[in-house]
Amino acid sequence: MAAFAGVRDAHAGALEDGAERYRPYLIEGVASALTGARALQDRAAAADLPGAKKAWLSARAGWERSEVFTAGFVPELDAQIDAWPNADSGFHAIEAKLFGAGSTDVGADAQSLVQHVNDLHDRLKDIKLAPQGLLDGTVRLAYEVGESKADGGESRISGTSLDDMRNNIAGIDFAYHTIFSAALNTVDGKLDEMVSNRIEQLEAIVATPDLPHVDIADLRRTSEELVVALQGASAKLGLQRPTLEAQVR
Repeated sequence: MAAFAGVRDAHAGALEDGAERYRPYLIEGVASALTGARALQDRAAAADLPGAKKAWLSARAGWERSEVFTAGFVPELDAQIDAWPNADSGFHAIEAKLFGAGSTDVGADAQSLVQHVNDLHDRLKDIKLAPQGLLDGTVRLAYEVGESKADGGESRISGTSLDDMRNNIAGIDFAYHTIFSAALNTVDGKLDEMVSNRIEQLEAIVATPDLPHVDIADLRRTSEELVVALQGASAKLGLQRPTLEAQVR
């Protein structure tokens, strides 16, 4: 028992160190989203529809890279920034007007988006990045990529669901290899290799010119295999088994 406790404590320290190495990546992603949101606000105020769309896309990319974190740690802000399918605020309310109606009349929504993303950015340097929460977020996002985003996902109006998936997988890749991979490799190198391979497979599946060329069955199967592998890794890392309960916002 003492030996097991020592291994568990060693894993805990390694995972906490990994979570701190993840923090700058998270801050950079949210900062990118904030820069894009501010540009969106400016371009919309100038009635520049192409510029506002471009800024929305830029903000969206930074946000999607950060989704390992957002839903589990700041659910109230996540709901205000990225609510879906009930998109009465945030990215998707703006998306409907910009890309659907072709209107730049998004001033109030853009101002709210900037405020909420800025609020999140200001909190990131101090918020505790618990490894359990980050593993939970990694698993839920992996599942979401293979399920709700495979058929067009959240961003149907703008047509950016493929980019959403690419950015989500980039976030999963960085979080896993920065926080969890080294610790898992010390106790189960084969499982670590399996997780890495499934992430690489997901990256290859979405490396297509457009969404219709994505092999949806392969995407879903690989996503599910990644989820199962990460759930299996949890006990070896001294963490609780992640669930999928937070997948619907």
